[in-house]
Amino acid sequence: MTLTILYVEDNQLVADTAKDLLEAEGYRVTLLTDGLTALREIESHTHYDLFLLDNELPHLDGWQLIKHARTLPHRQHTLIILMSARDRTTLAQQVGADAFLPKPEGINRLVQTIIVLFNRSPCINPPR
Repeated sequence: MTLTILYVEDNQLVADTAKDLLEAEGYRVTLLTDGLTALREIESHTHYDLFLLDNELPHLDGWQLIKHARTLPHRQHTLIILMSARDRTTLAQQVGADAFLPKPEGINRLVQTIIVLFNRSPCINPPR
């Protein structure tokens, strides 16, 4: 199974680093750089196994995207990781994220976090 990830990050250096890391694991990554474009993609019926969202984005924040995604029937069970340079652990839990990772150090735990999330989810096969 190839994991498909919608990744929304406006910092080019962080985006490139994380995208390269994820693609090296064999994951298919769609990278967007602003909240409004991400909102349209989340509302679409394009299949994604995971949303990886930066919290501070142009136009709409990551937490706003999570709250909206959780109102959509086809996105209610999509796994979501929120990332931020500030500690947003509580906010991530309140809005429905499955995990929070701090930037930039959390990038080192990204793949392991994804594997843990998929192993916890009963209806999804873990990524390989």
